[in-house]
Amino acid sequence: MNHVILGAGPAGIIAAETLRKHAPLDSIVVVGDEPEAPYSRMAIPYLLIGNIGEEGTHLRHGADHYDKQCLVMKRGRATQVDTQARTVTLDDGSVLPFDRLLIATGSSPATPPIPGIQGPGVHSCWTLADAREIMKLAKPGARVLQMGAGFIGCIIMEALANRGVQLSVVEMGDRMVPRMMGPTAGTMIKQWCETKGVRVFTGARVEAIERDGSPVLKVRLSTGGTMEADLVISATGVRPNIGFLEHSGVRCLVGVLTDEHLQTNVPGIYAAGDCAEAFDKVSGTTIVSAIQPNAAEQARVAALNMVGRVTSLRGVTQINVLDTLGLVSASFGKWDGVPGGQHVEATDTAAGRHLSLQFDGDRLIGCNSIGWTEHVGVMRGLVEGQVPLGEWKDKLLHDPTKLMAAYLATAQAQSAHSLVKA
Repeated sequence: MNHVILGAGPAGIIAAETLRKHAPLDSIVVVGDEPEAPYSRMAIPYLLIGNIGEEGTHLRHGADHYDKQCLVMKRGRATQVDTQARTVTLDDGSVLPFDRLLIATGSSPATPPIPGIQGPGVHSCWTLADAREIMKLAKPGARVLQMGAGFIGCIIMEALANRGVQLSVVEMGDRMVPRMMGPTAGTMIKQWCETKGVRVFTGARVEAIERDGSPVLKVRLSTGGTMEADLVISATGVRPNIGFLEHSGVRCLVGVLTDEHLQTNVPGIYAAGDCAEAFDKVSGTTIVSAIQPNAAEQARVAALNMVGRVTSLRGVTQINVLDTLGLVSASFGKWDGVPGGQHVEATDTAAGRHLSLQFDGDRLIGCNSIGWTEHVGVMRGLVEGQVPLGEWKDKLLHDPTKLMAAYLATAQAQSAHSLVKA
């Protein structure tokens, strides 16, 4: 059996190793489009801070690791998939035949159409090559302007602040992390960042990046102001790398649409990771959930099905836990609620604590939290488990801080009952 894996990130490598474990004699080719050893993008902020060297970003260590696994590592980028001929064409013109194909091509930065954004001094923070350029410019005291204050943007911001730069952040939304946090939580994160010396402009966007021949960039904002910067970082979101699938017959929506086995509409072709669109049991819709834990589980499930071990993905839930300059926030499931649902909030601004719970019937379907680190596991368990709360739903509406008691009385009681019944 010939397996081809497009993508050498966490999803691709985990899938390859899972295949090798269960199919020791099969051919496995992993195609990656970067000149680096396979690495984790989530480790790049630690590289920027200086906590690790480049080798610390590598997914696996040892020069012969992939050889020992009998994995063929090939550099290239897929340009076409022929589902009838069962082949993949790469950008160098080479053609790879496959019996089973895994699409794990990840995502790429969504660069906004801003005049001057493609010139020197402007970088995404997505690859090791990006990180090298950023480290050259982000010296202590350097003026850095970051476009975007979403989840990825806040992670990058943490690393930049640790490098001692003068940091300004411009976010189009009316608050920080607008796709993860409600108005109260997003505003609290903004206020926290400002107390740490970061200038934050919400409800604003960069309209142009201008150069006069010097290394200094002049950044024009929609608010009418102009700022000077030594470095501009674009962190305005990402898009799945699925353009090469156009006209292939593989069905795509936001990402590559998959079933519970991570198989696409074309038998024998699977998808996993940031480019895959899988079912979210909380919202009842398919979503692209671009976080590494989901990528790892999708890769494992896809690989098992590729070798005939029928396995179902238990579902994908939107999960984000973020440390922004020391302020820990979390977002789970449908944090913005559903029509007809109920919600409750508790906020202690002075203590930097906020809790927002969203219900559909007697089930917790989503939540936001700031400063409630002791409840992160409980919130995830209740949302992912879709646990019937019964009378505890009304108790939480009266006092949302009773999450731990609610979990012990419902989720753990349910588990104990299941064990006794078994």
